[in-house]
Amino acid sequence: MSAGEPVKVVILDREFHVACTDAERPGLMAAARHLDERMREMRNNARTAGVDRIAILAALNICHELLETQARMSSSEQALAEKLHALNLKLEGAFVPSLQ
Repeated sequence: MSAGEPVKVVILDREFHVACTDAERPGLMAAARHLDERMREMRNNARTAGVDRIAILAALNICHELLETQARMSSSEQALAEKLHALNLKLEGAFVPSLQ
C-alpha cells in the first residue's frame, strides 16, 4: 500500500500535511477533527495555556479514555469467555451418553 498525496488537516487553526494511504484518509480526517475538538475544549477551559500544553492535556485525556475503554472491553471479553465456557460445559454434559 503506497502513500497517496499528503492530506491537509487543520488543528487549532494550524495547518499540517500528513502522508497517508487513500484507505487511511477517512480515519486520519476523523482523528484530526477529534483532536481539534479536544484541543479547543482544553484551550477554552485553560484560557492562558500555550499550544504545547493544550496538546499534551488533550493527548493525555484521549489516552486515558482509550485505556479505560480497553479495560472495559477486556473485562467484557473475560465475562463473555466465562459464559461461553459455562455454556460449553452444559453442552458437553447434554451430549454425554447416558449409562442406562
